[in-house]
Amino acid sequence: MVQRRRIAVLGVLTVIALGYLLWFTPFLGVSTVEVVGVREVEADRVRSVADVPIDHPMVRVDTDRVAARVSELPGVAEADVSRSWPSTITITVTERRAVAYHESSGGVELVDSTGVLFEHLDAPPDGLPKLDLLDPGPAHDETRAVTAVLAALPTELFEQVVSATAVTPGSVELELTEERVVRWGDAEQNEYKAKVLDVLLTRKGSAYDVSSPELPTVS
Repeated sequence: MVQRRRIAVLGVLTVIALGYLLWFTPFLGVSTVEVVGVREVEADRVRSVADVPIDHPMVRVDTDRVAARVSELPGVAEADVSRSWPSTITITVTERRAVAYHESSGGVELVDSTGVLFEHLDAPPDGLPKLDLLDPGPAHDETRAVTAVLAALPTELFEQVVSATAVTPGSVELELTEERVVRWGDAEQNEYKAKVLDVLLTRKGSAYDVSSPELPTVS
């Protein structure tokens, strides 16, 4: 009986000791913060914003809060934080992909595929079309329509786009190089419209209408 009590007490003490080691000491503390998926966003910037102290007990790292902090970085669309035992915190970043830039009195900003303006620039960037809307943003229907179209374009066609605009979500227009205009219509059937437009662009014209891709026109 006495022996059983000793074993039970020893078991409890062992659990308490392990709990103390895990929660209050660097026994299984963070030794590395690994950042995965970054290209434009600096990994060191992610680590700084993540604010995970080295030697902080792994079990006490609030991964949701770390992810929320990293997600506030302008170029980050999403962040996922996980524990890689015994001592590594892994931050997987999904960056925002710029599909256009917007220019206003406040300067130049990059715009992603969801209509979020996420980075200020000193000058318009090369290789991106201008988003020609007055006050774009993710809650703006016309913005979402235009950026959805731009995000769906194949590379060869995207590289020909100079600017994009829309008066309504169903009236997206693209200005291409060589002073050509494409009436795209709504942000539906984008892949099909792109294939139709690819054929139309082999014909001379200044205005190409694929808003009804079954009945495209050139003028």
